[in-house]
Amino acid sequence: MKIQGKMFIWLSVFILVVAAVYGYWSKEPAGTTALFLAFGLSIMIGFYLAFTAKRVDVGAQDNKEADVADDAGEVGFFSPHSWQPLALGLGGALAFLGVAVGWWIMYFSAPVILVGLFGWVFEYYRGENRTQ
Repeated sequence: MKIQGKMFIWLSVFILVVAAVYGYWSKEPAGTTALFLAFGLSIMIGFYLAFTAKRVDVGAQDNKEADVADDAGEVGFFSPHSWQPLALGLGGALAFLGVAVGWWIMYFSAPVILVGLFGWVFEYYRGENRTQ
């Protein structure tokens, strides 16, 4: 976490320099204000990360000898045979098509989304996968 804090602090220094140069050359208040606000947000994030890094254990990203696998945790459980994400994807695609083409397509996409959603939520409550 220390390296992220340092990165944000250096980013905020860069943004501050850019904001000063931009404000001097352009005399444009909106862009200059936006850059100074970006500096403020970046310095807040950098300070938070640097402040928090002192209070937490050293992570794998702070060790130069660490491997990528050292920081990996458990990803979770994903059903290897589920068809429900396909139904949700098709329903979502129909819904976005309804936004672009016509709202009447939402009447066809809503049942597909609901069937996919309820099927995915209750996938392990019935059928052959009930005991998993």
